[in-house]
Amino acid sequence: MATISKFIMGYCTIARMNGTSCISRHVSTWRIVSPSGRLSPVRVGQYSNVLKSECSSRDVSAMARRGMSELLNMKKSASEDDGRAPLKPGTVSPPGDVPAHIPKPSWADTGKMPPWDPNPQVHTPENLERMRASCKLAAEVLNLAGSLVKPGVTTEEIDRAVHEACINAGAYPSPLNYGNFPKSVCTSVNECICHGIPDSRKLQEGDIVNIDVTVYLNVRSSSASFVTHTGRIMGLIVIMCTLQGYHGDTSRMFKVGKVSEGASRLCTATTEALMSAINLCAPGVRFAEIGKAIQKVADSYGYTSSRSFVGHGVGTVFHAYPHILHYRNNEPGVMQPGMTFTIEPMLCEKSAKEKFWKDNWTAVTADGGLSAQQEHTILITEDGHEILTLA
Repeated sequence: MATISKFIMGYCTIARMNGTSCISRHVSTWRIVSPSGRLSPVRVGQYSNVLKSECSSRDVSAMARRGMSELLNMKKSASEDDGRAPLKPGTVSPPGDVPAHIPKPSWADTGKMPPWDPNPQVHTPENLERMRASCKLAAEVLNLAGSLVKPGVTTEEIDRAVHEACINAGAYPSPLNYGNFPKSVCTSVNECICHGIPDSRKLQEGDIVNIDVTVYLNVRSSSASFVTHTGRIMGLIVIMCTLQGYHGDTSRMFKVGKVSEGASRLCTATTEALMSAINLCAPGVRFAEIGKAIQKVADSYGYTSSRSFVGHGVGTVFHAYPHILHYRNNEPGVMQPGMTFTIEPMLCEKSAKEKFWKDNWTAVTADGGLSAQQEHTILITEDGHEILTLA
């Protein structure tokens, strides 16, 4: 799940201004984010004059240069241009139940997001096996969810299947109640950049949808059967050993029936951007190289890459250092063996500027253009990397 440069979740949010600076909020703290992606603390109320001085005169002069016809056409969204109806909120049903025996992360009962962990997630060989198990389960659940994608299916039906699959595997669906997120998976359709909340809307022919699955697995179980001399099974003992939990995080684009050439091209480009970034991962490589590789692919296709949402360290915590920027940047830090993090580029066919629905989660492109996201959890090995979320 993406972290926002809001840095409060794996679902982060940021408000961008003019493509130069943005404000991101973490509870009571605001930060000004520079073009390089650097974060600098600012007290609440300290940012207003910065934005005014940076934006007002430039915005006015830019508007003055536009012709009247262009200004009138600004109200027309990209979705209207290609015949798509703009995405609208549907009805959201109550969340699924989680049995008492399922180990849960801290936010399951409180709805509070833990602070961003400043430490990288570096695993011992033993702990790495638990991380592998969580990532494998996430990949399998994602495959299940994707198999349900077809015209007429609601995203709530997909959420229900994801929830049941997690529970049946003894895992907790990590997004559930994270910052009061009301569902067990993110489903982002068409112009939704990320963090779409599953609802009653039916998928339609030509839609594209990103399904973002994260599972929290912290139970290893084994079983033994008692069998009589006649071969009849008399009972089943399940031995459960509680371990520290691990999050596995992955997402993928799915096409609903036959999609447009433009939608298909965008999905292909996003996959290419992800794999281009993954292929360079190795010990000693700067995290900034990831953004450079993604930006290069986006530029080659004429797409934009979202600057408001980032990849993140993942393991025993949902979101941790490093924050992975998906555009050219000069962020410090290098990869080290045993480290796990996500890479999750979000490419947009037009502007990557986002706006948020009233649910405070759903981020859609401001101009209605299509968006696509792909994500894997990556392990840095002694001689390269391994994709943990393959099934």
